[in-house]
Amino acid sequence: MFRDRRGLVFCLDLSLIALSLYVSFLLRFDFRIPEAQNQVLLNGLMVIMIAKPLFFVASGMYRNIWKYASLRDAIEVLKVVTLSSIGSMLVLRLVNAPFGLPRSVYVLDWFVLLALVGLSRMFWRLYREALIIPSHLPGKRTLIIGAGDAGNLLLREIRKLTPSPYTIVGFVDDDPRKRGMRLSGIKVLGDIDHLKGLIRKHDIDNVIFSIPSAGPSVMRRVLASCEKANVRVRTLPGIASIIDGTFSLSQIKDVDIEDLLGRDPVVLDQRAIRNYLTGKRVLVTGAAGSIGSELCRQVAAFSPAKIVILDHAETPLFFIERELTGAFPDLQIIPVIADVKNRERIEKVFAEFRPEVVFHAAAYKHVAMMEYNPAEAVLNNVIGSRVLADAADNFKVRNFVMVSTDKAVNPTNVMGATKRSAEVYVQALAERSQTRFTTVRFGNVLGSNGSVIPLFKEQIRKGGPVTVTDPEVVRFFMTIPEASQLVLQAGCLGQGGEIFLLDMGEPVRILSLAEELIRLSGLEPYTDVDIVFTGLKPGEKLYEELLIDGEGILPTAHKKIRVSAPVESDYEWACVKLDALAALAKAGDIAGVLQSLKAIVPEFSPRYDLDAPQQLAFQRVRPDLFPPQKVAVVRSLRLEPVSRPEVVEPAGQAI
Repeated sequence: MFRDRRGLVFCLDLSLIALSLYVSFLLRFDFRIPEAQNQVLLNGLMVIMIAKPLFFVASGMYRNIWKYASLRDAIEVLKVVTLSSIGSMLVLRLVNAPFGLPRSVYVLDWFVLLALVGLSRMFWRLYREALIIPSHLPGKRTLIIGAGDAGNLLLREIRKLTPSPYTIVGFVDDDPRKRGMRLSGIKVLGDIDHLKGLIRKHDIDNVIFSIPSAGPSVMRRVLASCEKANVRVRTLPGIASIIDGTFSLSQIKDVDIEDLLGRDPVVLDQRAIRNYLTGKRVLVTGAAGSIGSELCRQVAAFSPAKIVILDHAETPLFFIERELTGAFPDLQIIPVIADVKNRERIEKVFAEFRPEVVFHAAAYKHVAMMEYNPAEAVLNNVIGSRVLADAADNFKVRNFVMVSTDKAVNPTNVMGATKRSAEVYVQALAERSQTRFTTVRFGNVLGSNGSVIPLFKEQIRKGGPVTVTDPEVVRFFMTIPEASQLVLQAGCLGQGGEIFLLDMGEPVRILSLAEELIRLSGLEPYTDVDIVFTGLKPGEKLYEELLIDGEGILPTAHKKIRVSAPVESDYEWACVKLDALAALAKAGDIAGVLQSLKAIVPEFSPRYDLDAPQQLAFQRVRPDLFPPQKVAVVRSLRLEPVSRPEVVEPAGQAI
């Protein structure tokens, strides 16, 4: 013990224990201890100097790092001093006179020892923060936005570093009750509306946004002020890392577009989700994709009996299996390489693992790519979904949740039409099955593979230009974790056959998104990085929708989830139509595929019709979009002009 600082602290405590008893006697007898009490003092000291140190050592108090002393450490000191005082009093009472002390001395001794030990523990921290840390070169002058728990935690973390990269000048908070107050000695200088002036007045270099629960509107206000003052803005990680105590300064990051488009945290019905996931056998298809992999992470947190992760792509499946195994070492994770179109293989997977819950996220999702490959879109998105749904029905799966898209609503592209066809079949099957089939429909997810934001970032990194299809195009966005969490929630709400619609919030103009991304990169749109318009891609719409005409929406138990009114579907009719569609797709008859999709999805309005087999029809109309090497596999497509859609409120806002 005496080889390190803990030994020195123990010796200090021995002296404080003796000093405390002596001071208590002085206080008891008005600083004139009678001669008759001198022996009592010495006898009591003999007992106390043995009893109290034993309590101090047994408590584990010497394992604390006191340069980070906090309120929790002060509470521990209170407990140890109190227990040691009570223990010493009991020992002294047992041995009686001449060892007994005046009763008031016990109380005085407890109080004095508590003060001395507590001050000794705080002294090093005060000395370190007041004298040692300021002696180093100061860090960048910084304002913290948010004088709450997260801001206080951030300040404490910054003060732990020697030298610190930040010199905290003050806090900024919109709460008028905090204005002029001090948090850990740092003053709240004003509110966000005056942020630009505060930055200039105090010569600020950095601003750290420390309100994890704040909405994107607050972040945009801060960012706008800082851009005008030419100051860098950084932000804390999500609120989860603040709550669970895993936050560190290394997690402070630059503001990203996800922070500006972020939404209120999802509040899940944990009990309902546990009831259908905990201890169950779960299968996730498309497990290596953006949504599928996040579904795996979310499901794993609810302790299922096992997770079967199925995908056709070997390498991405390897990475998600390795990640899940590392994060959940006690969970049985079974990677399965399989093609959802292969009925025999899928049935063997169901027979071997007997899943009780299935999340079907496997799909071809890129609109323009599926315009070039409509037959493959049908085989994967429609026939693959049918194979999985049939297997779930045959093997009595309890819950089957299919991930769908807003592009299935009034589709103008093959991808959307195939997803709507899959919805039709799943709804029809639900009416005659014991399995609870539900579909979850939502829009774009931020940062998913191949989405617009990673594309824009790459274009900005290369110096531009950033390509936007149309200045008026808007899309709905949500984060991958939010979408996955709501898919889990919708899975326990469904009774069979419903289509759930996720609240996508306000639509985002893609042009504004591109401009903001350029600014976040420290550049100026149209000056440092140009933006060019390429025209809508094949099958794209200006506005996406979440509701088909005739589908009423109803509320659910979750405020961010709505459900469309049930639509009756004829199972036999759906089977006949899908059989015909599958035959045409396997034969490569693209004209027949499109006509068959129209028969299943009457609202499908493609931007082209098919006539005679003229291989270069695409190139003749839009050579910029359809170069010859990409047209070789496409038969006879004749583009028809499509009128520009009217600017209307997207139906998705209704939810």
